[in-house]
Amino acid sequence: MKLNKWTLALTAAGVVSLGSIVQAEEAQHQVMTALSSSTLSGYVDTSANWRVGKTAGFIPGRTFDGMDKQDGFNLNVVKLTLEKPLDEGQWSAGYKADLVFGPDANYYGTTLNGGGGPVAGDFAVKQAYANFRAPVGNGIDFKMGVFDTIIGYEVYESGNNPNYSRSYGYSLEPTHHTGLLASYHIVDNVSVSAGIADTAFGAINGRAARGGVPASQTEKAYMGSISITVPDSVGFLKGSTFYAGAVDGLGGNTIDTTSVYGGLTLNTPVTGLTGGFAFDYRFNGPTGAGGIAPVKDSWAYAAAVYAAYQTTEKLKFAVRGDWTEGSAGTYYAGTEKNELLGITLTADYSLWSNLITRLEGRWDHAIGGDRPFPAAGVADRNVFTLALNTIFKF
Repeated sequence: MKLNKWTLALTAAGVVSLGSIVQAEEAQHQVMTALSSSTLSGYVDTSANWRVGKTAGFIPGRTFDGMDKQDGFNLNVVKLTLEKPLDEGQWSAGYKADLVFGPDANYYGTTLNGGGGPVAGDFAVKQAYANFRAPVGNGIDFKMGVFDTIIGYEVYESGNNPNYSRSYGYSLEPTHHTGLLASYHIVDNVSVSAGIADTAFGAINGRAARGGVPASQTEKAYMGSISITVPDSVGFLKGSTFYAGAVDGLGGNTIDTTSVYGGLTLNTPVTGLTGGFAFDYRFNGPTGAGGIAPVKDSWAYAAAVYAAYQTTEKLKFAVRGDWTEGSAGTYYAGTEKNELLGITLTADYSLWSNLITRLEGRWDHAIGGDRPFPAAGVADRNVFTLALNTIFKF
């Protein structure tokens, strides 16, 4: 142990004890040892959005690029991740903390002060959990805390999706849960998960309620999933995956919400070409557009088809065909069912290291007689948008 002259002087004067110095150094060593296996990563996500031919107005079905993002430049979100992943040990333990800053952090809320209500702001905890492995069979991995929902083709992190804008199905899915999730690899290419959480929808640490009255303390949300990966022996299809999952429970609504998802990612014999398919179904959803209260037997489902083609090392194209239908109030106010169609084309050119640069065009169309896309006081059945998205990952 090396002591500097100021520490020696304080020790000699009796201001500090040698034992306390030793304890402090041991504590510092323990902290540094724990942090040495942690990693820090994240990204900065920005965009420029334009609604073609119209001034900005409400765009139903959009999650992060609606009216408030159109016709200007935007900071979307900054994300910081501090993580110690599980290692190969039978009794491995770790943690993950995702912190998000900026306008898109409003997507999350945290119940503060012992139930003071969800608070939306430009900072949020996206995930924060401890994870650990129990040596049962092939090993059961647990997460306890706040974790991302287990269903969906697309995710919150825009740079991990084929397109910049989100699908209709994404808007139907839960986002996160506060609870316990267990995952298990049955064999190398088949894994399952099951979990229990406070709610199916709602804020972090939120509690289930019915009509503003707390639900029974035993009433929780339940979830499960299965993932199957095609083995290497199946030729060009190797690495393709099928995923299915479901979440059921209360949220901000007064009746149970059931969310079911099935998705497929598909490799093809054409070099650089991949495909995908996603289907979402939600029965008895939370509050709809315009503050419309949920009613029994409300419903919505969405289907999307994906294709991506890596033409060169730096250039990639992605296209998505998107269709959704739901009961009145799912996406916009009205007396009839909501039905939308969307086509999205995205070009991704990686000119700079660690920087995603994407140009995207999207067309949304209301099927039937609805005109749910208002602009400058005039409603329309169609909306066209352009977006330039830049994301720096570190």
